[in-house]
Parts: sequence; structure tokens; C-alpha cells
Amino acid sequence: MVLEPVRPTVLATRFIPAAPRDLLQAYGFSEADHGSLGLVTCDQDDALYVALDEATKQAPVDVVFGQSFWAGSAHASGPFSGECLGIIAGPGPDEVRAGLEACVRSLEQDPCFYRADEAGKLLIFPHVVHAIGHYLAKESGLPPGSPMAYLIAPPLEAVIGLDAALKAAEVRLQKNFSPPTPTNFAGGYLAGDLEQCQAAAVAFAEAIVRFAGAPRAI
Repeated sequence: MVLEPVRPTVLATRFIPAAPRDLLQAYGFSEADHGSLGLVTCDQDDALYVALDEATKQAPVDVVFGQSFWAGSAHASGPFSGECLGIIAGPGPDEVRAGLEACVRSLEQDPCFYRADEAGKLLIFPHVVHAIGHYLAKESGLPPGSPMAYLIAPPLEAVIGLDAALKAAEVRLQKNFSPPTPTNFAGGYLAGDLEQCQAAAVAFAEAIVRFAGAPRAI
């Protein structure tokens, strides 16, 4: 059961082919570039962020909104809210529809959390993006096309995991997510070449699995 994948669930998708000007202005979207919107909610926020980034690689769209909700999917505000809302935008319906389809396809096939303990209660996200798109490039400060280890876990486990990852591979902590966060998880983006990012993700996961076997060891 340890490191068994927990696939994300897409809870809702909606397509707005021509958003009204007031709505675009309220959210700070560019009227010229973002007239069409695609919305998606999911029960795993970090998986959705990776999938939104994939959309920017598969279609000429921008991620104009991505936000985790307080307390996570177990305390969602409604049956279709999940843990995160993502909005992509583009100049026309065809571009946004292609981006939304790419996002959903990615969630079905690629990023996900994993169980790190025998009880299946400890979930971690030891994901490697082989080549980031424009969204994660903006979020991380890395150039588009860079490999990146995207490592997330509960607060204490994240510190242990990042410690192991930084010691095991030639990577640097590009961006840190210290607790508290909206979902009370933590972690970071690690930068390096692809092989080193993969080694860092393995070390991150292994350290947390070892911790789960003896959480009160000194």
C-alpha cells in the first residue's frame, strides 16, 4: 500500500466562450487576450496546478487563476468545490477548449498524490515535471522548459523530505512553501537537471516513508 497512487478527481468543468467585460475586469483578466474562459475544480490542488501548466504547453492559453481553498477538500464549501479552482483563458473558444481538455487529460494520466504509510492516511506529492510550461515558470521563476521537482507533504514531513532531497541530489530549493498554507501542507519547488530532480523526488518520498514507520523516533 505504501506509495500507491491516489488519483485526483475532476469535480467540475465549465467553458465560457465569451465572458462579459465586467467579469473579466473584476478578476483582472485582459479583455483582449482572455475573452474565453475554462474553469475546473479538483480534489487535489497540486495535481491541478501541474495539469494547468500542461494546458499552457498544449494550447495557446494562460492560467489566469489558481487558488487552493482553506482546509482542503475534506472541508469543501460545496460538492463540486474540491480543493482548488483553476481558470484558463485565451482569445477564443477553440484555444480554451483545447487547453481545458489537456488539463483534464493530464489529471487522468499524470500528477497525483501517493500514500506514504500502511494506513493510507499520509499523502505526499513527490512529482517531477520534465519540462515546465509558462504557468509553473512564472510561479517558480525558472525558464519554461526547465525540469522541476514539485515536492509537497504535511508540514513536519515536508521538512524531513526536503532535507533528504537537498542532500541526495544536486538541486536547489527554488521556492519554499512554509506552513501554514491554505491546505496546511508544505514543500517546495526544486531546480536542477532532470536526473537530479528525479533523484531528489525519490529521496523525498523515501525519507517520509521511513518517518511514517517510526514517527516518534529520536
